[in-house]
Amino acid sequence: MKTLIEKAPDLARSLQLAYSAERAASFAYIGHAAALNAEAERAPVRQIEADEWEHRAEVKKIMDHYGIPVSRYFEIKYYLIGKFIGLSCHLLGRFMPYFFAGRLESGNVCEYIIMLKRFRELGVTEHDTVLYEMGIKEKAHEVYFQGVIEDEPWLPYFEKIFNWGAGNSFNDLDYEELRPLEDADLYCEKYERGKAVVMEPRKAKR
Repeated sequence: MKTLIEKAPDLARSLQLAYSAERAASFAYIGHAAALNAEAERAPVRQIEADEWEHRAEVKKIMDHYGIPVSRYFEIKYYLIGKFIGLSCHLLGRFMPYFFAGRLESGNVCEYIIMLKRFRELGVTEHDTVLYEMGIKEKAHEVYFQGVIEDEPWLPYFEKIFNWGAGNSFNDLDYEELRPLEDADLYCEKYERGKAVVMEPRKAKR
């Protein structure tokens, strides 16, 4: 009987990448929170950091279930990336760490939705709930960051360059009107084809 790595090597690799990237995100948010002056701003970022550690643990459970090994290459690569980003937050001012965190979270939403799709294609639905919940949580992170920076004067310029901002997103989830779990695989079709999803510009919902 073929293992998941043999049947779906891209899915196995996506899980390995997500596992390591979640630690990188956590390190980045540790630095981000430390660079903020007000506790009212630090607390939400620390909560997002905690969410990323939880996601890493959930991804590891799925990997262990199928005997997928941790990628040493990804672990080293994303450890260094996360530490570098965390340190850079002390040098970039207030706006840019929020902006790039939100842009990253925007893409992470579809990473988990696409994993859900790949499992369904293999006839596996036991991971649907946790993968969808992680995708929704990443969307919540994106919405939070959008709300924080939506009135920043630099945002229109960065939005034009990076195609993400107060109204634009790299996923098609509406956090206020989410599809039920059974319809989750209707999301992220454009992202799946390698195209960014640019939503109709609108103010982010707080």
